[in-house]
Amino acid sequence: MKRDELTRYLDGLLDAGRWRDYCPNGLQVEGRPEIERVVAGVSASAGLIEAAIERNADAILVHHGWFWRGEDARIVGIRRKRLHLLLAHEINLIAYHLPLDSHAELGNNAQLAGQLDWRVDGRFGEQDIGWFGHLAVPTTLGELAKHVSSRLQRAPLVIGEASCTISRIAWCSGAAQNLFEQAIALGVDAYLSGEISEQTVHLARESGTAFIAAGHHASERYGVRALAEHLAEHCGLHCDFVDLDNPV
Repeated sequence: MKRDELTRYLDGLLDAGRWRDYCPNGLQVEGRPEIERVVAGVSASAGLIEAAIERNADAILVHHGWFWRGEDARIVGIRRKRLHLLLAHEINLIAYHLPLDSHAELGNNAQLAGQLDWRVDGRFGEQDIGWFGHLAVPTTLGELAKHVSSRLQRAPLVIGEASCTISRIAWCSGAAQNLFEQAIALGVDAYLSGEISEQTVHLARESGTAFIAAGHHASERYGVRALAEHLAEHCGLHCDFVDLDNPV
């Protein structure tokens, strides 16, 4: 498949042009023009690039790419080493951040709902990036934490009384603890995101709304995996999802 054909397809599928994002979405580093093998992963780290080289991949597809707003733009140190690996092996780097969080079927938040058996009722927050819904069967916070741990393969950090009943829930993958106050305003019983901040603990305790920090990586591994599976099915590409361990 031609590189430009693939990036046009992905841009359209994820509606990449509509997002106000913190990084460029789509093709970030140009490699060889023909793509047959794709390695997908959460973040464009040196480890993922090395995995792509080992698999003779033509492209890397990630959720966390490069060139973030406000970071040092110089190509030095670790950034130079990563870029050198890509360019030396002519591997394309393709990244989608908010578009992959939000996609109604393949996105991180949609995939989280599927992994955790949650029913979706709507969206909230800036650009409708947060999701809310309900559990098929109400349960206690303690049992919900066990369920999250089992499904996401990572023990979450939970703020709240283990015995409290959870029925309505809101969530947003990654570092979306800043949406917690808006989730509280929705009247949900609990909010799940990837990360937690110091002040989040006080908000949870004082509001009575539980907070579940499930892990940034753990909450965002499913969108890019689903996107890779979609490309394999609909575009005939050979796609490998490589899940590099990350405790955060």
